[in-house]
Amino acid sequence: MKILVPLKRVPDPDTKIRVKPDGSGIETDGVKFAVNPFDSIALEEALRLREKTGAAEIVVVTIGGEECGEQLRTGLAMGADRAILVKSAAALDSLAVAKVLAAVCQKEQPSFVIMGKQAIDDDSNQAGQMLAALLGLGQATFVSKLELTDGHQRARCSRETDAGIEHVAISLPAVFTADLRLNEPRYVSLPGIMKARKKPLEELSPEALGVSAASRTRVLKVERPAGRKAGVRVKSVDELIARLRTEAKVL
Repeated sequence: MKILVPLKRVPDPDTKIRVKPDGSGIETDGVKFAVNPFDSIALEEALRLREKTGAAEIVVVTIGGEECGEQLRTGLAMGADRAILVKSAAALDSLAVAKVLAAVCQKEQPSFVIMGKQAIDDDSNQAGQMLAALLGLGQATFVSKLELTDGHQRARCSRETDAGIEHVAISLPAVFTADLRLNEPRYVSLPGIMKARKKPLEELSPEALGVSAASRTRVLKVERPAGRKAGVRVKSVDELIARLRTEAKVL
């Protein structure tokens, strides 16, 4: 069994983000980068499935420049077996990312793909669904529980939805996107870091995979959301209803 886990390089959640004066993006000077938290959850689930089944090859992949190798090494230190870096200097939208990942899947032929449901930098929540569509595979998104069944030919999933928990069964190969409550990722250990240095990291290009990585969308402007007005206290339900009707105009 082979599991493919895409990882994305994103600003560390604890880093203070500053917008460029011209609104073209965020300032990256002095910003610490990390593996997208949802992708870390996906990798942790792959590691746990390997521990349960006893045998599985876990391959982590990312798209970007040479600096993305740091996040791949983190994935290797967590326990992945090997890594693939698809080198691209361009900023890719979700469809371009899905096309590159689809080409990697065609090359690697994994039993299934598990990735974060979204990246915390753009919050698009599109790449996993687009990847499944391009490959013609079934998909289970927002997965909060994952169990392999029928000799690893099928999977039983619990999905987080607005209406509650949805339980679905899906045939493999398939694409899964991990929800926040799927697990708690393990910490990277010193022995894991030492072992990661000896694990293979393959470098490819979109051209070598036979895919065009051109984005069809572009960022026009980045700006901070408008500040919220201070809240007010009301003395009664009647006053609350009156304010909602006359000031907020939501009733």
